[in-house]
Parts: sequence; structure tokens; C-alpha cells
Amino acid sequence: MTAAPGRRSSTFTRLLRHGFTDASAAERLLDSVELAPLRDDPVLLEALGATADPDLALLGLVRLLEAQPHNGARRELLDTLIAAKPLRDRLLGVLGASTALADHLTRHPDDWQALVTYESRDLHPGVEEFEAGLAEATDPVSLRVAYRRCLLSIAARDVCGTTGVAESAAELADLATATLRAALALAEDAAPGDAALCRLAVIAMGKCGGRELNYVSDVDVIFVGEAVEGADETKAIRAATRLASHMMRICSETTVEGSIWPVDANLRPEGRNGPLVRTLSSHLAYYQRWAKTWEFQALLKARPVAGDLDLGEEYVAAVQPLVWKAAERENFVPDVQKMRRRVVENIPAAEVDRQLKLGPGGLRDVEFAVQLLQLVHGRADTSLRSGTTLDALKALAAGGYVGRADAAQLDEAYRFLRSMEHRIQLFRLRRTHLVPEDEAELRRIGRSLGLRTDPVADLHREWRRHATVVRRLHEKLFYRPLLDAVAQLATGEARLSAEAARERLVALGYDDPASALRHLEALASGVTRKAAIQRTLLPVMLGWFADSADPDAGLLNFRKVSDALGKTPWYLRLLRDEGAAAQNLARVLSAGRLAPDLLMRAPEAVALLGDGDGGGLEPRSRAHLEQEILAAVNRADGAAQAVTAARGVRRRELFRTAAADIVGSYGTEEQPAEADQGALVDRVGGAVSDLTAATLAGTLRAVVRDGWGDELPTRFAIIGMGRFGGHELGYGSDADVLFVHEPRDGVDEREASQAANKVVSEMRRLLQIPSADPPLLIDADLRPEGKSGPLVRTLKSYEAYYRRWSLTWESHALLRAEPVAGDEDLGRRFIELIDPLRHPADGLGEEAVREIRRLKARMESERLPRGADPKLHAKLGPGGLSDVEWTVQLLQLRHGAEEPGLRTTRTREALAAARAAGLITDEDAAILDEAWVLATRVRNAVMLVRGRAGDTFPTDSRELAAVGRYLGYGPGHAGDMLDGYRRTARRARAVVEELFYGVAER
Repeated sequence: MTAAPGRRSSTFTRLLRHGFTDASAAERLLDSVELAPLRDDPVLLEALGATADPDLALLGLVRLLEAQPHNGARRELLDTLIAAKPLRDRLLGVLGASTALADHLTRHPDDWQALVTYESRDLHPGVEEFEAGLAEATDPVSLRVAYRRCLLSIAARDVCGTTGVAESAAELADLATATLRAALALAEDAAPGDAALCRLAVIAMGKCGGRELNYVSDVDVIFVGEAVEGADETKAIRAATRLASHMMRICSETTVEGSIWPVDANLRPEGRNGPLVRTLSSHLAYYQRWAKTWEFQALLKARPVAGDLDLGEEYVAAVQPLVWKAAERENFVPDVQKMRRRVVENIPAAEVDRQLKLGPGGLRDVEFAVQLLQLVHGRADTSLRSGTTLDALKALAAGGYVGRADAAQLDEAYRFLRSMEHRIQLFRLRRTHLVPEDEAELRRIGRSLGLRTDPVADLHREWRRHATVVRRLHEKLFYRPLLDAVAQLATGEARLSAEAARERLVALGYDDPASALRHLEALASGVTRKAAIQRTLLPVMLGWFADSADPDAGLLNFRKVSDALGKTPWYLRLLRDEGAAAQNLARVLSAGRLAPDLLMRAPEAVALLGDGDGGGLEPRSRAHLEQEILAAVNRADGAAQAVTAARGVRRRELFRTAAADIVGSYGTEEQPAEADQGALVDRVGGAVSDLTAATLAGTLRAVVRDGWGDELPTRFAIIGMGRFGGHELGYGSDADVLFVHEPRDGVDEREASQAANKVVSEMRRLLQIPSADPPLLIDADLRPEGKSGPLVRTLKSYEAYYRRWSLTWESHALLRAEPVAGDEDLGRRFIELIDPLRHPADGLGEEAVREIRRLKARMESERLPRGADPKLHAKLGPGGLSDVEWTVQLLQLRHGAEEPGLRTTRTREALAAARAAGLITDEDAAILDEAWVLATRVRNAVMLVRGRAGDTFPTDSRELAAVGRYLGYGPGHAGDMLDGYRRTARRARAVVEELFYGVAER
């Protein structure tokens, strides 16, 4: 007696170590008479500890031993448990995972012997093996018993890891198939007269059709009936309906042995309101005329499983062509997406976070994404037509429709979520997709999935990790913009056959279809993954190229970029997966010369067109740009290399700005063309001006570092003037600047001046080194005394000059002065110096006003190109940039002292301030603003289209059409564009005549 506590204490500790949670109860069970032969067997504890729930497994084993009809049967079970490890693992594994199967074994204590055999046929049974296991069933009750016996074997292989989740799901579907056949045979035996009248085919749908069934699930079916030869069709369909109904009852009804599973025929035409059985012709008539999108999606998994299999194959063969044309239906992709959203919206709020199947990041997210991709791409690629989710996902990855990494993550997540679902359902064999809240149940599920350290916490972590992956990839794949475009293509176009491609090219307006076909063949021929992805992209991109003035150039440019980046793994993946990247690229490559030329020199900038870490198309701040350029300069060896590095950043950022401008002007299916043209102009002007300032700052740093090390002997600042100072630079604008310096303490002024002049000279030289990039020209002609004056002055020299010699035109020019680079304090003091000149306290006298008017007239007469149509000159023509800017600047000079809002370097801001101050009417301000924005956009468009700056509309018809497309005019409307420009400019000129020239009436 004294040894017992010690023995029990030792056993108690061992039980806890093996995963028991109620060690006291387990000790009592181990001391029971039934387990006496195994009480001291260490193998038993190890086997119990390996189960999902050792307490449950031990209790189930005791119940099973108690249920044995006599001592001999109990002895046989015990001996087999001791001798046969496979049986021990299988039996205890099931008992530790499922109370429902433990109950079955208690009711049918001989059924444990179904787990004894361990042959290859037993490891991977199919429909025939399951039919053999159900063969002795003569009524619904015995069918249920035989079904559970077969289910016992599937569960044993599953929980022991002999089969994976996909294989278990396939076995469950095969068992369902055998059960449907057995149930139909029972129904036919009960009504042989009905069976003689008709042919009845049972078509599995959903998870059963896809051979990926759950432990407990509705088995979705459709019934097809035909009359046997010589029979009346109406009577035959009635007979088939009775047989189908009886078969459904056999499977669905509850008996003393419980039920098998509900048979659900609601996926049939018209759902529960439609006839249970239809003829094949009736099915086809419905699908051709009335079927909704979701019904074709459901038919993707249709598979004949029972009854007349020949008739079933006829049915599947007849509906398959309809399934693979469904994607061509109007709004197909949006309809499927809407259906998925509706499913999520209908989940009760209390269940959303526990839903494994329907919730965000659940199984349905994977299934819907895969099915949508199958239906869109499977029209042309028959390898995608599997009804099994994981097989289809594998085929989508092999074909390049889904990235390999994405497919691998989805596969892993789907297997994990399905395993969770299986373990949850297996416990009580109840149909549920909710993760339980009870900690003991969560512990059992976690342990069953191999999570043994902290099963509950680890289960939650893994579940959320996989759900997050699923949700992210579902959003990426299911809502991929390219899908809808591909879905709208005809099947021949989706295949991109030579004949279909040639016809499509001609119809889309390609001038040289022969050359275009050669590009297509070079891009899409072959069996490589790259070619497969191109075959998906190209039919859609051809249409996007055609929405430009030069589709041929767009396709040619696309080939060049693809040739340059074809071996880069992220390139085609970006176009396939990342938002509107493919459409953005098509727009950019076919909109003119500037953006493609920039891209060809830095093809990796394609990444900017996506939604990833490249920053997208949003312009970067001046501080960010300056930081990057200065870092590149500091890494470079010598000033020349430093400026080359700065030019590389400038090239990329010019491409970003141009691409954003083009996309904003053209629009995409995701984002229509930007309505606020002024915002587009401001974005371009600000981005190019900030980039120019950052480039000058980098060049200045490079020159100073090369010539003087860390510090120049004089403080040095660059002042932006004109459009540069106004944040209104265009793609081809020069950088108007002033240079100012101030000797440091103790430095001789001559030495300081020599250093400052050398800086300016070296900056200009470095920036003028020939390059394929758009030039960055420094123009200092707005300095005191113009071209005849010194390039750089001290702050005191500027002060002396402006105090004694300043002319009206210089005050005018200084309106747009703003520090852009160099010593910030010096730049600030320069602005303090010039503020009284550009915002004179007494306003502007009449003589000064007349002088400004004379200057403007002389400038226009001298600078307007010979032979140019003044009415179409965006800068110097009537109603052009010069008219609007000089009018606004005159208001600034006259009223800037008393109206703070006018003290800005930006034209549109000053115009808005003048309107707010009542200096100009709302209508006149709107007219001038519209004209200025339009003229600026014309200049930007010319640079984008031709690759070189210009102030007038191109004369080449294709270039003119491209400018029109940028400005929102479709093909054939170049004349409307020119008329619209003249009309806008004419209205602006009338306002200018009154406000600038003082003409009282318009």
C-alpha cells in the first residue's frame, strides 16, 4: 500500500508529459480491468500521447474494450494492439480525434478490424474499393453502418498522416460516389418498374464533383433523365424523379445510425423551383437562354458519378462549351466579383472572424480566385479545366497565369485551412465551418495538425498567417484589372492565333500589321513561361496600344522593353499582377517619344508603373529627391561621375512624372482620365521644378567637393527665376536662374568671386556634357545688365545695382524669384532684398505700366517664329502663356504691397488671389486660368509626343493626333482640338485686352 502513492505519482507525471490534461482520470482508466494487460506497457502511453487528444483516445479505447461481446474478442483486440503498430496508431488516432467515430465503434465493436489491413490497396482506395465495402448494404440503416466503416478507414489514414488533406478529400468524394451508387441501387430495387422506364444520370457538383469533399458536407448533384427507347418521355421523367427523390432520402434521412449527408439538388436549373429531373435538351435550353453567371461557375466542377454514366458524359460534354464561353458574357468578371462580396456581406457579424470557409481569407477566397482565373483563361488553355482547386492552381502556375510564389503560398494556405476544417468536422461529424471557441477543442485541433508546443496559440497564429496570405492574394488575383479585359476578348483572340491577330491588328488601326505580327511572334512564341505570360498580356495590350495615335510605335516599344527586361523575373509578373501596371505601360509606350526614350535608357523604371515599393507614380518631394541625389553624388568618384549619377535620378523621375501625366490624361479602366486639368499641370510643373532644383543642388555639391573639399570660400545660392521660380517648368524648359554669393569671414572678395565664377562655369560645363537625356540648360540672362553683366554677384553688388540702376523689367522678372539651391540663409536674405522692388509700396506708376506693355509687344514681335500661326502659338500667341502671365504679373506689381495673397511666384495662385481680392471677376479669372492651363498642356504634350520642346502644334498628322489624344480628343478630331484652342485663346485675349492693355470694351 505504501508503494502505491509513489507509483501513482510517477504515472501521473508521465501522463502529463504525454499530453494528458486530466491525469487523475487517465490513471483511473488505466487501472480499469479492461486495460490490465496494457497497464505497464510504455508503448501504449507513447501511442496515446501521439494522438490529438490523449484523454479522449484513452476513454474511447476503454469504451471499445467494454463493448466487445466476450473476453475472447477483447483479448483479440488487445493482442492486435500490442503486436501491430499500424493498427495501434490508426485506432488510437481516430479515437483521439473523433467522438462520433468512437461512438460508432462502440455500437459496432467489430468494425475496428477494418483498420487492421495495411496493403497498398487499403492505403489508396478508389470508388471500386468503396463500392466493395458498401456491397452488403441492403437497406438505409446497413448502408449507414457500412458508410461509417469506410469513413473510419479514411479518417485513420488522415489523422496518422498516411494521406494528405488533398488525398483525404479525394477519398471522401470517391466514398460519396460509391454511396450515391449504392443508394440509387436501393431505390431502383424498391421500384424496378420506374427503373425500367428511364435512364437517370447523377452529376456531382461542388466539392464532390471536384473530388475535394469534406467529412461532412452537402453533396451537390444535378439529375439528368431520358426515356428508354420506346417509353413515353413524360412518364419516364416522372419515374426518374421518383428514383432521384428516393435516392436523396436514403442518404439524407436520419435513422438509428444517424444520417450520411444531405443530397442537395438546388444547383439545378431554376434551383429549388425547377423540376428535380430534366432531359439533356431541357438542360441545354435553359443554360443557353436563362442561366446566370454563377451557374456556369458551378458547372466547372460537374462530373458524372452514378446512374447512367454514358448519359452523364453526354451531359458534361454538352455543357462544357457553354462553361468555357461564360467569360465572354457581358459583365462576367464584375458579376463573379460581386457574388463573392455578397457572400461575405451575408455572414453574421458574430461569425465573420471564425469562418474558415466563407469569411475574408477563407477557403472560398481561394476557390473563387482560382475559378475566375480558370473561366477567363481556360477558354483557350485546356490545361486549366480541372474541377479540383489545387490541381487547377498548379496548372495556372505552370501556365504563367499565377506567379509561382503566389501559387505556392495559396496551395500551402488552402491545405492548412482545409486540414483545420477536416479536424473540426471530424470531431462530431457535424457540418460546420466555424472555428470553435472552446480551448480544449482548439487544443485538440492544434495537436492534430502537429502543433505541440503551445497548440492553441500556435493554431491561432498559423490560422491568421494563412488567412492573411489568402486575403492578400485573393485581392491581387481576383480583382486583377487584366482579368476583365482578357474576359472581353473572343476566344480566338485570347489564343492569339496568327489569323485572328492579323484581323484584329487591321481592325484596331495598325498601319503595318506584318511588322506587328513579327513583334507578336517574337514575344509570344515558344513554350516558355515568359511566352505563356506574354500570350495572356498581348491580346489585351494590343487594344490599349490601339487607343493611342500610334499603336505600331506602342507595340514596337513594348517589344524593346520586353527584350531588355525579359530575363528579369519581376517584369512580366508586375504586368500580370500589379494593379493597372500593364495598362499604364501600354499608355506610356504609345503616347509619344519622350517617355519611351526615357524608359529605354532605364527599363527598370517600369516598376514605377505598379503598386509596389517603387513609390508608384506619385511625385517625390524636393527634400526626398535632394537627399537621394546628394547621396549618389557623395558616393561618386569625381564631379563628372557625380553629375552622371544625378542625371540617372533625374531620368527616372522625369519618366515617373511623364508616365503619371500620360496616365492621368489618358485614364485607365481602373481610373478614368483626370477631370481637373489644372491639377495635372500643377503636378507636372511642381515635379519637374523640384527635380531641377535637386539636380542643381547635386551638381553644386559635386563641383564644390571636387574643387574645395567640404566648404567653398564663399557662401553661394542659386535663385530660380521665371517658370523655375514659379514651380511651372515643363519637360523641355530651361532653368532660368540668378547666382549670388557672399564671401565668408576672412576671405578676400576677389578670391571669393573667382571661386563663385568657377563654380558657375563648372556647373554649366558639366550639365552641358552631351547626353541622350533631355537637356538641362542653365539660363542666367535675367541677371542685372542681362547677357553683358557678370554671371554671379555678391549680395552687396545686387543691392547696389538694384538701388541705383534697376529697371522696370527687372522688378517684373523678380516677381518669380525663389531660392532653389545652395546656402539657405543667403537665399532668404536675397529675397528680403528684392521684395520691395517686386512689391513696391506705392504700386506701379503709369509710365512703368506703359514700359511693361512696350516690353511685351517688342518681345512678341522679336521672338515669334517667322511663318508661325500666332493664333496657335501657345507661348507668345494671343491668349497664350505670355498674355496670361504678364496680365497676372501686372496685377501683382500694382497691388502686391497691399494684398499678401499676390506675393507668390506661382501664376495660378496669384490669379486666384487677385480674384479673391476683387481685382478680377470670377468669370475673367476662370477664362485666364483655363487658357493658361491649356497652353501649358499643349507645350507639355508637344514635348511628350515629339521628344523635343515646342510652342506650336505639330504639323505631322500622327503627332498632331497624339497631342489631341493627350488633350482628350479622339481619333479624327484634331480639327476640333485646334478650334477649341483658338476659341479658348480668343476669350482669354479679350480679357487681356481689357486688363493688361486697358481697352474698356471687349
